[in-house]
Amino acid sequence: MQQIILITGASSGMGKAFAKRLINEGHIVYGAARRVEQMQDLVQAGGRAIALDITDDSSITAAVEQVIGEQGRIDVLINNAGYAIYGSVEETTLADARRQFEVNIFGLGRITQQVVPHMRDSGKGRIINISSMGGKMYTPLGAWYHATKHALEGWSDCLRLELKPFGIDVVIIQPGIIKTEFSDVMTGPMLQRSGVGPYGELARKVAKGAENGMANGRGSDPAVIAALVSKAVSARRPRTRYAGGFLAKPVMWVRIYLGDRFFDRMIMKAA
Repeated sequence: MQQIILITGASSGMGKAFAKRLINEGHIVYGAARRVEQMQDLVQAGGRAIALDITDDSSITAAVEQVIGEQGRIDVLINNAGYAIYGSVEETTLADARRQFEVNIFGLGRITQQVVPHMRDSGKGRIINISSMGGKMYTPLGAWYHATKHALEGWSDCLRLELKPFGIDVVIIQPGIIKTEFSDVMTGPMLQRSGVGPYGELARKVAKGAENGMANGRGSDPAVIAALVSKAVSARRPRTRYAGGFLAKPVMWVRIYLGDRFFDRMIMKAA
C-alpha cells in the first residue's frame, strides 16, 4: 500500500538510500535536509525535496505543514538526521555537546511532536528512529555521540508505549558500521579537539583505525539498512528493533552478555 513518508537527513548517506528505495517501491517520499540541491536526484526519481534545518523550530513547522498541506497526512516519519562528534569529554566544549543533542535528540523530538497529532487523527502511523549499535555500546572519545544514541533508545521505548493506544508504531533501527560520510565528519574535528595533549595518542589511534577500516572495506553499503527500513515500513506488525550492517549484531551481543570489563578490553584493543 502506498504510504506518505517524510525522511529527515535525506541529502546523503543512509537517508538518501532510504528515500531511493522507498520511491522505487511506489511510496510518496519527501526527503528533508538543509542541502536541498543534493536531493535533486530524488526529485528526478519521483520524490519531493524539502528544506529542513532540524535545529530550527520554524523550519520544522514549515516542513510538516508542507507535507500535510499537499497530502493531508503523514503515514511514516523516518527520523534519520544526525551526526557524531568525537573528542575527549574533557576537551569537548559544552557548546559542541549541546549542538550534538540539539540535532540528534531535541530536533528529532520536535519534529516527532509535530507529526504525532496528525497520526493520532488518522488512527495510525509509524515512526522509525535511526539509532545505532552505538546506542547499546560505546567507544573511546565518543561520549557525547553515544549519549545521544543511548538517549534515543530509551526515548523511543517510552514513546512506543505512549503511542500504542493510538495505533502508532515506534521502530528503532540499529545500523552497524556503514560506508557513509560518518568517519570523515567525525575524524577531523576529533583530532582538532584531542589530537594533541593527554588524549593525543588515543585520538590518533582511533582516527587511524577508522581510516584503515574504511580503506579495507570494513563497512556495509547503506542499501543494507535501507532494506531494514523497507521491512519496518511495510510490515503489518513491525518489530520494535531491527539491527544490521557490519558488526552490529555481534558487537551488541558481546556488550550485553560478556560484561563491561571484557567489552572494555575488546574495544580498546580494536581502537
